[in-house]
Amino acid sequence: MNKGISIIIPLFNEAEGIPVLVKSLNDFFENKHETSIEIIFVNDGSTDDSFNILQKQKFVNYSVQLISFSKNFGSHAALRAGILYAKMEFITFMYADLQDPLELIPLMYEKAITGFDIVWANRNETQNSLFETLFSRAYAKLMQRFAFSNFPEKGFDIVFFNGKLKKELDNNIESNSNIFLQILGMGFSQTNVLYNKKERKIGKSKWTISKKIKMLIDSFVAFSYAPIRLVSIVGFLFFIFGIIWTVYIVSRKLIFNDLETGWPMLTSILLLGFGITNIGLGIIAEYLWRTLDASRKRPVFIIDEVIDLKNDN
Repeated sequence: MNKGISIIIPLFNEAEGIPVLVKSLNDFFENKHETSIEIIFVNDGSTDDSFNILQKQKFVNYSVQLISFSKNFGSHAALRAGILYAKMEFITFMYADLQDPLELIPLMYEKAITGFDIVWANRNETQNSLFETLFSRAYAKLMQRFAFSNFPEKGFDIVFFNGKLKKELDNNIESNSNIFLQILGMGFSQTNVLYNKKERKIGKSKWTISKKIKMLIDSFVAFSYAPIRLVSIVGFLFFIFGIIWTVYIVSRKLIFNDLETGWPMLTSILLLGFGITNIGLGIIAEYLWRTLDASRKRPVFIIDEVIDLKNDN
């Protein structure tokens, strides 16, 4: 494995921002020759002209790989493909919107070469909307409580790691999973740096509500037994409540004989009971579906083309 850093950048319909992205990369690495840099762009099934625009760019002071998917498989699949094709000793992620500053790369590199296997870039401040902030905080609290106690409160989007992690990730390419949580759960020596996330200046975010919900479900189903435990606890509580309620109404009937039966109470019980049952079946179905999905052994991503682009040093 070559000494240096592989930087993986997933792209999905980023045609408008690609020239700015490449110029920023060229300017940043213009005078940084002490470490070899490889940029891996992963075209995640873009439906605009991102792929063609990227091929026409001039790249300076770093080598370039362009990986193109056959369709949109998602950003985490794109990151996994980039890791698989990475040639350098260290690997990290960046994104086309440049909300995460490129200055993070040397900061994380300096931490990594001191002996840490994993370096996290933890968000200190963000420019997110109120909804995004509340969602992120709620997600972090849930992950801390039910999956990883060391999950950072304000989350992370960037991680820097070495070949030890690459080997494990290449041998365990998971579908319907969260690559960051997979790395977080591996152990190894870890540290972090803090940074302020910038506001997106070009294009629109592809991080939609539906994708956030899927991430939330994937995170819990893939990395926590909490949902199944919740079903068991709720079922147990309702069983106890049912016994107590039965004893109460039987005793009331025998002692006071003042309880009247009717369809409202029966309907409430049925709705509550079937509601809890359906929630439990839904959670169990999520696990069964992922078991079926894993047993099929379908590829997490399909690569249509890989291109090595020359730089203009």
